[in-house]
Amino acid sequence: MGSARRHSGILDVCAILILSLLAGCNQAQPPGTGATAAAPPPPEVGVVTLSAQSINLSTELAGRTVPYRIAEVRPRVSGIIQERLFTEGGEITAGQELYRIDRAIYQAAYDSARAALARSQATLDRARLKSDRYARLAASKSVSQEDNDDTQAALKEAIASVAVDEAALERARIDLAYTRVDSPIAGRIGRSTVTQGALVTANQAEALATVQQLDPIYIDLTQSSSQLLQLRRALADGRLQRPEGAAARVTLILEDGRTYAHSGHLESSEVTVDQATGTVTLRAIMPNPDRELLPGMFVRARLEEGVREGAILVPQQGVQHDRRGNPMALIVNAGGQVEERKIETERAIGDHWLVDSGLQAGDRVIVEGTQKARPGAPVRVTDLSDRPGFAVKAAILPADG
Repeated sequence: MGSARRHSGILDVCAILILSLLAGCNQAQPPGTGATAAAPPPPEVGVVTLSAQSINLSTELAGRTVPYRIAEVRPRVSGIIQERLFTEGGEITAGQELYRIDRAIYQAAYDSARAALARSQATLDRARLKSDRYARLAASKSVSQEDNDDTQAALKEAIASVAVDEAALERARIDLAYTRVDSPIAGRIGRSTVTQGALVTANQAEALATVQQLDPIYIDLTQSSSQLLQLRRALADGRLQRPEGAAARVTLILEDGRTYAHSGHLESSEVTVDQATGTVTLRAIMPNPDRELLPGMFVRARLEEGVREGAILVPQQGVQHDRRGNPMALIVNAGGQVEERKIETERAIGDHWLVDSGLQAGDRVIVEGTQKARPGAPVRVTDLSDRPGFAVKAAILPADG
């Protein structure tokens, strides 16, 4: 009995000590950490409020410069070069004399043809007088009809001989003129392949020199056929607008990174796709008054496609990708909660994405603090629309006029 009472008393004492310790712990617990503590505030995120804008869409293409006109100068008669009358690499005008071929034999041929024509004309005059006289005598039966017919035939032969000699004289005149080798176009002439005293032949394979017109100058660009189809569809369905009949404007970026001072326009495009590369060649024309652009130079051309009205641009920081790689964005809805949107983007423009669908003007896209935002959870927002790096740059907006 006594042992049982002692054991019961010990248990009572232990229970009292445990209750005392628990009470002390409750008293030492800091405010707000108990079951009745207040919930933490919503996380703060940075957002950009989207707006619809009109922007100039452009694409950058690689290309090379090509002469506007090119002429290979060749002799049209054979002979010895007497003089070269130009400076290699210089500017020349259309019709300027470049070479002079020895004309002695061609002058002699011309003089001979002229003399032959004079003889034929004298024969014709005599045949015409005799024909007229025999015609009168035949009318009075003073000569036979056969004699009259012979004189009429002789007259026709004399007329034909004059025509032949006139053609021979013209041919001799042309050959004599061809001893002067002129430039067919204006432009810059390259090096000469012959020197004074060289023998050249008519219509030889090797050109004497090459003349290239460099102002204006062509730019041959390559664009994939798929890009060309997309551009045509965008213009057809009204997503892109371009003044009717207006050619696309082209600006150049030179090999050293500078922007070329003059702008040109798109002139034409090939009608066939290159089967090896799947590309189409576009040809732009560019002013070149200072001859800064030389044939064969590599350039990058910025081709303006048109104006996109009501375009939605979202900073690249606001676009994420799901596990399948599809673009998406987190927005803050009117209730202050995070909402996930699947979007479609067309292209990058500077540090923004051009959005085709999924977002609209007035949406608040989260661009900072996305790691703290959870769909359906409330957040506090800070508008960063005017901050550098998030604002749409004026360079992508259409120029006045």
